[in-house]
This record gives sequence, C-alpha cells and structure tokens, in this order.
Amino acid sequence: MLHESMTRDAVLTALARHIGRENGVTAKGLVIEIAGASSPGMERQLRACVERLRDEGIAVCADPAAGYHIARDAAELEQSIRFLVDRIATTARQVRALRKLARPALTGQSRLLL
Repeated sequence: MLHESMTRDAVLTALARHIGRENGVTAKGLVIEIAGASSPGMERQLRACVERLRDEGIAVCADPAAGYHIARDAAELEQSIRFLVDRIATTARQVRALRKLARPALTGQSRLLL
C-alpha cells in the first residue's frame, strides 16, 4: 500500500535536515520523520524516492554506518560512491558464483570438486 506522504518532495525536505554524514538517519527514522510511522512498504517507497533524487543529481548518500544524508562535500560523496561500487562488485561476484556453482547442480549437470 502506498503511503501518500512518502513523496520525492517530502523525502528531499526531510533530507535537507540531514546534511553531512554525522547527521545521517536510518531509513526507519527518516520514514518516521516524514510519515509519523514506519513499515517495510514505506521504507521501500523511501528507497524509490532516494533513487529518483539520485537520478536527478541530488547527492543523497547512504550506508549502514551513517544512514541517509545529503553529502556535505566531495569527500562524503566519494565515500558514498565507493560504498555503492563495492555493493555492485559484491553482487557481481555472487552472480558469477551462482552461475558457476549453483546452476549446474540445479540443472542436473555434475562437476568435479578438486
């Protein structure tokens, strides 16, 4: 169910109060700040809004340690970009492993473990 208060503009307005890594906020905290309550669905809406803001060139940063925030400077933006690139690399490695190891087992192909 879509929550009407979880909009791109509402997310941007809330993030304007979270400039800099030291002012980061969790997804749940940001949703509560915007909507007064939180749910997994509302957090998904938040992530979709963050994606849209990033697509528009807004420097929305996020990582598990700092939470969501607007980059204060180029160094914070670079740190967030490195986090995202590392996630991409981890996901790509997992995809390769699944293709190499799990797919043959599930399709009946055998492989020799050395």
